[in-house]
Amino acid sequence: MQGFSFNTVNQILCAVGSRHQLGTQCQKLGISHVLFVTDAGILRNNLQQDALTSLAAANIQVTLCADVQADPPEQVVLTATQQAIAAGVDGVIGYGGGSSMDVAKLIALLASPDQQQSLSEIYGVDNVHGQRLPLIQVPTTAGTGSEVTAVAIVTTGATSKMGVVSSKLLADLAILDAELTTGLPAAVTAATGIDAMVHAIEAFTSRHKKNPYSDLLAIAALQTLDQHLQTAIHHGEDLVAREQMLFGAMLAGQAFANAPVAAVHALAYPLGGHFHVSHGLSNALVLVAVMRFNLPQAVSLYAQLYRALEPLAEGDEYALANRLIQRLEQHIIDSGLPRRLSEVGVTAAHLPQLAHDAMQQTRLLINNPRDVTETDALAIYQSVLI
Repeated sequence: MQGFSFNTVNQILCAVGSRHQLGTQCQKLGISHVLFVTDAGILRNNLQQDALTSLAAANIQVTLCADVQADPPEQVVLTATQQAIAAGVDGVIGYGGGSSMDVAKLIALLASPDQQQSLSEIYGVDNVHGQRLPLIQVPTTAGTGSEVTAVAIVTTGATSKMGVVSSKLLADLAILDAELTTGLPAAVTAATGIDAMVHAIEAFTSRHKKNPYSDLLAIAALQTLDQHLQTAIHHGEDLVAREQMLFGAMLAGQAFANAPVAAVHALAYPLGGHFHVSHGLSNALVLVAVMRFNLPQAVSLYAQLYRALEPLAEGDEYALANRLIQRLEQHIIDSGLPRRLSEVGVTAAHLPQLAHDAMQQTRLLINNPRDVTETDALAIYQSVLI
């Protein structure tokens, strides 16, 4: 076995109703005053109330930050960090989707008394020095896996994004409570669920840092998500399916946190930047086309994944790999998500810029099993335009 390293969060609490333990968990981490990072949608649906009640019962002081937006811009992070410093918090809770959890990670770093770096100085891989504040992550969607990853993505310009990658972003505790996800709309459930499946697939096929541990997690994640996605979409009140989706998304998050994602994400990011398409939907729009592009180099790996889903499947590797791609495509069809770029406002005139922007995601593209040129990226976009 080739040597490898594997990092993940210190503790995971996965149980229905576990949000009610938030106050007690803060006490265990020595937190007395927490910045509660979330978004307006959480407040609008009153998903935060049980958590805040638990914190109050434990005498934890709370400063609320509900200004997080999808694809959070730098200014949101900087403003929230100043709010945290001014309030004198000694811990951070990320409560919501991937954006809220990503922002919480960065605040925990930047608001720490031990931190002397600016946000611009920590972009990239392993550029973080100093320690962070105690951090708890509570996902309310089953997709990003951000609660167990060491990555935070920030929108740095009108259409550009940057990432901070550091093991210091890994939370002290991730709390998975499926009851927080039962009210998600079908479209959100579908997009985030496909996103989690992409994480599993790209971790398993990653050119760099792929290892036996990440492989086990990626396979288990894909099996779990494949089995429960459609039930969660079409029967959102099904608590078993919801919990399994949350668990599967977490497994996929642990996998890609250690064996990083690749071209699907690289081509998805410009769609979010230019057209404000959600991250999960952006991934779904390009997933099948990128898998077909990768097939010559990833055929054996795709075949292994299909065998994990269908152990009795017969056929050669190309046949099995193609069945995996078809299965993912069928999931997208059954999910009711848009399948063409034209459905989200993209025209042929936009494609060269999208391809150019995708090539800036070198951090991701180097992990792809097949090299991607700008011409390749353009052709992939063209294949899913209309």
